[in-house]
Amino acid sequence: MLRDEDRIFTNLYGWYGADLEASRQRGIWDNTKALVALGRDEVVEQVKISGLRGRGGAGFPTGLKWSFMPKQSKDGRPSYLVINADESEPGTCKDREILRYDPHRLLEGALLSGVGMGASACYIYIRGEFYNEGSAVQVAIDEAYDAGLLGKNACGSGYDYDVYLHRGAGAYICGEETALLESLEGKKGQPRNKPPFPAMAGLYGCPTTVNNVETIAVVPEILRRGGEWFGALGRPKNCGTKLFCISGHVTQPCNVEEELGIPLKELIDRHAGGVRGGWDNLLGVIPGGSSVPVIPKDICDTVLMDFDSLRDVKTALGTAGVIVMDRSTDIVEAIVRLAHFYMHESCGQCTPCREGTGWMWRVLRRMGKGQATVEEIDTLYEVTKEIEGHTICALGDAAAWPVQGLIRHFRPELERRIQAYRREAQARAA
Repeated sequence: MLRDEDRIFTNLYGWYGADLEASRQRGIWDNTKALVALGRDEVVEQVKISGLRGRGGAGFPTGLKWSFMPKQSKDGRPSYLVINADESEPGTCKDREILRYDPHRLLEGALLSGVGMGASACYIYIRGEFYNEGSAVQVAIDEAYDAGLLGKNACGSGYDYDVYLHRGAGAYICGEETALLESLEGKKGQPRNKPPFPAMAGLYGCPTTVNNVETIAVVPEILRRGGEWFGALGRPKNCGTKLFCISGHVTQPCNVEEELGIPLKELIDRHAGGVRGGWDNLLGVIPGGSSVPVIPKDICDTVLMDFDSLRDVKTALGTAGVIVMDRSTDIVEAIVRLAHFYMHESCGQCTPCREGTGWMWRVLRRMGKGQATVEEIDTLYEVTKEIEGHTICALGDAAAWPVQGLIRHFRPELERRIQAYRREAQARAA
């Protein structure tokens, strides 16, 4: 269990003010000038030592990602940090709490992360529906400029750094980093082909790094306490703390900060009051937001909540949006709803995603009613494999994985419905 002194997000529930004065009382913007003075190489080195991996879903090592940024642009192009606050994943609302209750922690992280990648400015791309959260961030930006913490000579360090807030228009696809950059430039939010990668040609064709809100927000504490402190939390290669969003059929849905590697059962029992009706009433859990495969109770009994442990059981940590489903859940209908969501949110650029997401939804909808054949289950699984890994961005994977999880662990339920429908049809015919 995470000790209170190791918690980073000390205002996760909004018990204290989000203004500059209240934030400073919680240790934010404390001697930031000295942290800026560490310089680019030392900031990246400390983040590498910490073992911090991206908190937006992919889990890529953050320090390594920053090191891809060119040291010096030969043609004078500026470098940018873009913070992905387009939190669109169903079942996930961790970044929203940071934006709402701890915006200054994010802004200090934006400044120090900018130092680590040699950026001259930061753009925060926020989900358009987060109106109040965006307003809170803008108030914090204004306070930071008025206090000399951002802008010219930020924190008196001699480093010039600007932060801008940009409101999106509510498209799930804009959570993908290159689609986000397209939208930020005023174009239709569609993913770009890679290469070139954003570190070479990102926003406005300039070197750019895109990071998640939570990833950036933990950077100041890593630099203050040292990378070794953060790296000692959690498990090897799965270091540090993580915000978990626990929703669904639990006694007390909540957001909570815990160490990576905490057992899923302990996470649910300790912080969410347990599964509704008791642990034995559990049917399955989607452990990382709606785009990752569901896992059944027998796996949930022992699995650990970190990147590698969940990968080993053919699912993923993703955004750590834990969706709990008890035995009252119609698991097939739940996945049908998710399939419809991904069909609706596909940008239509790639044929496997544009055509495949709609096809999967239609087949699943029939299977939910039993209006299919057993052979179609195998066909459906094969189609998910043709979509997975064959699109420009990961939305194709996100659409395919929930269906794969359903077939992998709940195939008997699909077969039962098909057989029941066939028996009813034969009875009607007789």
